[in-house]
Parts: sequence; C-alpha cells; structure tokens
Amino acid sequence: MQAPEAAEAASQVNQSIEQVLGDPAQYEPAIRAFQSAVAAHDAAAVARMVEYPFAATLDGKQTQIKDAAAFAAAYDRIVTPEIAQVIAKQNYAELAVSGKGVMFGNGEAWINGICRDNACKQVDVRVVAIQAGAAN
Repeated sequence: MQAPEAAEAASQVNQSIEQVLGDPAQYEPAIRAFQSAVAAHDAAAVARMVEYPFAATLDGKQTQIKDAAAFAAAYDRIVTPEIAQVIAKQNYAELAVSGKGVMFGNGEAWINGICRDNACKQVDVRVVAIQAGAAN
C-alpha cells in the first residue's frame, strides 16, 4: 500500500499527464509495463513497446532501428545496465511530464503518446527515446 504522500505525488503525476499529454489511464500501465520489462531484461517485450523507426546511438553512430527484431538484437547496446537501472528504479511519483512526454531519470528514457488518427483521439503510448541521460 502506498503512503499518503506517495499516493498524492502519483496523483500529481497523473494530473500532469492529463493536462499535457492525455488520459493517464493509458500512460500509467504502459510506464509500469516498460519498467517491468526492463527490470526483467526482456528485450522482446521492450521492443514491442517502442515506436519505429527508432533513433539510437550504436557504437557512437546515430542509427535508425527499423523494427522490433532489430531493436531486440541491439537491446544490450541500447539499454545499457546504467540506463536499465534508471528505468527500473524510477519512482512513478517522481516522473517528469512535459510536451515531449514522460521522462525517466535525467532523460534516459521517454514515453509519449503517438497519434493514430488526425484528431489524435486514438493514441498509442510508446517508448520514443532511450539514451544516456543529461548531466544535471
């Protein structure tokens, strides 16, 4: 059970998601599933959550990952142990929300809604970035 302070902070994150991005009921399960898949080192599950094409830095070069199979094959070079730790240990109540999406850590991962229709009524919540975090 969450402490009242943690529940209030999670509620504030959901309120921010609703104000900036849309329905938090779409975001929270996607965020928690992403964290679980990363914690379990389930490359295939994480790959299914990513929006493609996906830009990644591999061997110091910007690379376009075209599909889930290519992402899963490069998983350990994209989701380094340091990045995986940030994602897995991120407290939901401490997520940052902006027009860019929901940010983990210092930008190590981002999740955002991808519009699937012109009115943006149908949205898929996807992983849109995984990268080394920005220094504070």
